[in-house]
Amino acid sequence: MTLQGMKEILEAEVIVGHDKLDLEVKEAGCADLMSDILFFGKEGMLLLTGLTNPHVVNTAYALDIAAIVIVRGKRPLPETVRLAEELQIPLLSTQYILFEAVGRLYVKGLIGCMEKAGEKRDQT
Repeated sequence: MTLQGMKEILEAEVIVGHDKLDLEVKEAGCADLMSDILFFGKEGMLLLTGLTNPHVVNTAYALDIAAIVIVRGKRPLPETVRLAEELQIPLLSTQYILFEAVGRLYVKGLIGCMEKAGEKRDQT
């Protein structure tokens, strides 16, 4: 699924990364604890979160996460936007709550980056 497709499904606003909407993403993860993302996050995944601080972008950069979607209509802090621009990480915002946003993407074919804690998802 492309970021453009996700943008439409989530009725999201693109804050950073208008030029990357053709980026293909196959997996996603969601959390408000960046330590959880550091544990199960994967390169190229989509991160959905309610956090708006620069730590989210730093975590995404460290794991080479494809893009970030901020949920619940929250607006990222100006320093978060600046960092996302600097590191070229797409940043979107949706009015949907985390549960609804994840569900909408899942039913359209986006899968989680893992099924159960400690297990890798079979990509065959």
